Amino acid sequence: MQIVIIGSGNVAYHMAKAFILNNIYLAQIFGRNEKELKKISEELNIPYSTDRIEDADLYIICVSDNSIENVSQLITNKNCLVAHTSGSLPKDILVGEYRKSSFYPLQTFSKSKRLDYSTIPFFIEAENEKDKTFLFEIANKISKNVLESTYEKRKYIHLTAVFACNFVNHLFSRAKEISDSQEIPFEYFFPLIDETVEKIYEIDPKLAQTGPAVRNDKRILELHEQLLKGESLEIYKTMNHSIQKMYEL
Repeated sequence: MQIVIIGSGNVAYHMAKAFILNNIYLAQIFGRNEKELKKISEELNIPYSTDRIEDADLYIICVSDNSIENVSQLITNKNCLVAHTSGSLPKDILVGEYRKSSFYPLQTFSKSKRLDYSTIPFFIEAENEKDKTFLFEIANKISKNVLESTYEKRKYIHLTAVFACNFVNHLFSRAKEISDSQEIPFEYFFPLIDETVEKIYEIDPKLAQTGPAVRNDKRILELHEQLLKGESLEIYKTMNHSIQKMYEL
């Protein structure tokens, strides 16, 4: 079975690494960024190319959502299966006469951060049972958590991920801006961050909410607003309003 991964970014790197670590043969990794492809090739011992895509039975496209449609047109093999890894796009974004599918890993990826691939949920969508079974077999070699999903469901999975990951990380960045402005080491907040995350494994997030907004502590809310300006002030007001609305305060 010939498999090619297309891309050279965070997702492509981690998908390639997950495949290799689980003894899934990769014929090639293909992309535009030769510098990054060479790094991946040397680390994982995978052939790479920037100008010629190998013939394969399965192509996994790991590029930005904006690039998937254009990249998919590079695949001319009509007798193959092509999967993208986007959480927000339908499999029909793929342009070609080949069979279409999605192979969505629900995780945030950075090349510098090691991951336990066995815990990552994979959501599979395919045009027929044979291809679905094949993708399940591959994903099951990587992860203990493989599920089928329609595009309609996957859109909401990705939306939830944006709230739970991307927005939260942005708040971490804003929090670090505040601590840096006062020369307070951000590491002081790591135990608090760890406890906040660990708590929701045992308590519903709505029940775990603490802080001045849920207490409707107007004195503290006003004090904080006096300390902030610009985007951080707007975020603070918006978040507190959302918290108070959720608890009807």
